[in-house]
Amino acid sequence: MAMTVLILGSINTDLVIRSRRLPRPGETVLGGEFYQSAGGKGANQAVAAARAMVARGSIRFIGAIGGDEFGKESRRGLLAERIDCTYLKEIASVASGIALIMVDEQGENLISVASGANASLSPIDIDALPASLFQACKVFLACLELPLPTVVLGLARAKELGLITILNPAPVQNAAAVKKLLPFVDLLTPNELELAALAGMPVDSLETAAVAARVVQSQGPKHVIVTLGASGSVTVDESGTACHIPAFPVTPIDTTAAGDCFSGSLAVALAEGHPLLTAARFASAAAALSVTRRGAQPSLPQREEIEMLLSSANSLPEMIR
Repeated sequence: MAMTVLILGSINTDLVIRSRRLPRPGETVLGGEFYQSAGGKGANQAVAAARAMVARGSIRFIGAIGGDEFGKESRRGLLAERIDCTYLKEIASVASGIALIMVDEQGENLISVASGANASLSPIDIDALPASLFQACKVFLACLELPLPTVVLGLARAKELGLITILNPAPVQNAAAVKKLLPFVDLLTPNELELAALAGMPVDSLETAAVAARVVQSQGPKHVIVTLGASGSVTVDESGTACHIPAFPVTPIDTTAAGDCFSGSLAVALAEGHPLLTAARFASAAAALSVTRRGAQPSLPQREEIEMLLSSANSLPEMIR
């Protein structure tokens, strides 16, 4: 089967202010630096996958943009990454998605999103997609910046047609609703906050991450990979075995899109047929590189950079008892 990844997700334009610290509620922090970049969890994942993919693979994207200049610029950006945008819908009557992002000197961020056209992508649009689109792909990746019924149908169709299904459950706004998606998911990639919301328990260590991942795993996913930032990641495979992959040693500048980078790169490694732990370590290296640069899509690394970091750093998996 072709090494093709099909991604269903959001497209936003990121309007970013970088300042020495994040403001508290009601506070104004002066002296920031402004820049604009392409973003949206789905688009970020698609670009991450395109850059991580070997030349003979391909990325196909399902999403929606408005008829404004932000949308046109987003399409141009995806096409420049050689991403297939055949099923990128343009809705002239609505605005394209916008994200307002604040980033501090430590790389931590606050994000507020106006979904725009993303909220207009409906199950009808997914139902209209030809079966041949799914059948030509090996891995299906989705996030939660689209309407949940749209994501459910995308996952269900992909699962039915034999794809490996990955869900990056971000953002989790209604844990009970998100749990209804889990039976259609082969691999879930939450961070610790998303995992805690889905498992209904605190996640504050490698051990509790493993326990919570198994709780969520019992609700449908075959595998769970928990991203833990500077603490690396925890994988729980189909047998329930938990392993810790230490973080690659880097100095973070901006953590925006690190989770998207992880999920997109992970999808590529699985499409190439790598085992779960190998794929997770590949994704960890990609995400580590992304936090050393500003912005969402501008931060996403190329395949050669990922392989160089993998060969130069020792971050081998360790089993969690």
